[in-house]
Amino acid sequence: MAADKSAVPVELGTEPIGRLLKEYALPAIIAMTASSLYNMIDSIFIGQGVGALAISGLAVTFPLMNLSTAFGTLVGIGGTTILSILLGQKNYAAANKVLSNIVTLNIIIGLAFTVVALAFLDPILFFFGASENTIVYAREYMQIILYGNIISHVYFGLNGALRASGSPRKAMNLTLLSVALNIILAPVMIFWMDMEIRGAALATVIAQAISLTFSMSHFSDSRRTVHFEKGIIRLDWRIAKDSFAIGFGPFLMNSAACLVTLFINQQFRKYSGDIGIGAYGIDNRLTFIFVMICSGLNQGMQPIAGYNYGARKYSRVKEVYKKAVLYATVVTTLCFIVSVFFPNAVTRIFTTDRDLIETANHGLRIMNLVFPLVGFQIVSTNLFQCLGMVQKSIFLSLSRQILCLLPVLYLLPLALDADGIWWSFPISDAFASIMTIILIIQLFKKLGKLKDGDDPAILGSKI
Repeated sequence: MAADKSAVPVELGTEPIGRLLKEYALPAIIAMTASSLYNMIDSIFIGQGVGALAISGLAVTFPLMNLSTAFGTLVGIGGTTILSILLGQKNYAAANKVLSNIVTLNIIIGLAFTVVALAFLDPILFFFGASENTIVYAREYMQIILYGNIISHVYFGLNGALRASGSPRKAMNLTLLSVALNIILAPVMIFWMDMEIRGAALATVIAQAISLTFSMSHFSDSRRTVHFEKGIIRLDWRIAKDSFAIGFGPFLMNSAACLVTLFINQQFRKYSGDIGIGAYGIDNRLTFIFVMICSGLNQGMQPIAGYNYGARKYSRVKEVYKKAVLYATVVTTLCFIVSVFFPNAVTRIFTTDRDLIETANHGLRIMNLVFPLVGFQIVSTNLFQCLGMVQKSIFLSLSRQILCLLPVLYLLPLALDADGIWWSFPISDAFASIMTIILIIQLFKKLGKLKDGDDPAILGSKI
């Protein structure tokens, strides 16, 4: 059956940018915020139902979770970026091949990650900051998460494909469905079924599996412009190579996040023990919500920027970027206000342990002191990725986490003890923002030389 070309998101190249960004970004923001609630829900129920040590054990799993996410973004973000550009070029046959590659690569990478991680789970968790007191919680949680790792990878990959192919609301609704299911299942499994921390992990996997079935059903409809063709489990190495090239920046960013979180946990274990790790786990959960809102803006911007870049409408690319930066800055400024002026209102949701609350409050006030600058950096990094400028995207991704944060994380605690760890975050945010400003100015000078319809080769793009 022929594809329904009326479903092609041609409005990406014609409708007003403000309306498009609202239409695409709002569902993505809701979806990403809801997605971030997975971990927050787990943390709240685990903290209230299992205890403060369980919170610390859960925090120890963050680096491994970040690493799993890194491999997912290597495929998912690269694939969906290519998908958007191909739709802008009206190359629907190639878009269908990219969709199949997203599924196949996620299955392969998800399975490989599961096998390796399970084989060395305890040594990995000890290396990531677990102690004899917290290892049991970290192990029980990650075992369940890893068993469902393939489901998670394919679920997030297809959710991105839904947005890129013109169905942002459905992507949002399926994410909300999975979060709602998690909210219902987690307390049942933790408290009623007495599964404790394992119940939180199992609730997450089951919720994602149910939402995944609806995504598979959507793309199985051959009437849709982007759909599964016969032989869905197929691998095109040329497409895979292009996906890896574009997704390499986000992969490095998430891998760097894994490395940084690992080092943070080790530093906290050295200077303040399990209480510091638990406090950072709580603070990171709050900050992560605001970062995910910005990521939702990015995901709303991505199909608009990618489509218009493919269609050589550069004025629209610049316009969507400027609006996204404005909105992201508002979001990160709100995070700053909550962190500095109202930390206690947040941390008490997770735990009743007084020492943990006081440590988390103190750290939250420091770590997000210059957070208003972070929104600009997140959106700018994504713009380079959308335009296929992989090297600059990678550099910006790593500038905060590797070039500055790791050295400062090592040096400051030597003089300030645990406070040095907390102060590392605002220092790194300021440094990364300066680097981003320099590169964005250079990019816009080059974009200024292009008129709509010009060949983008002047930018050195390899798309």
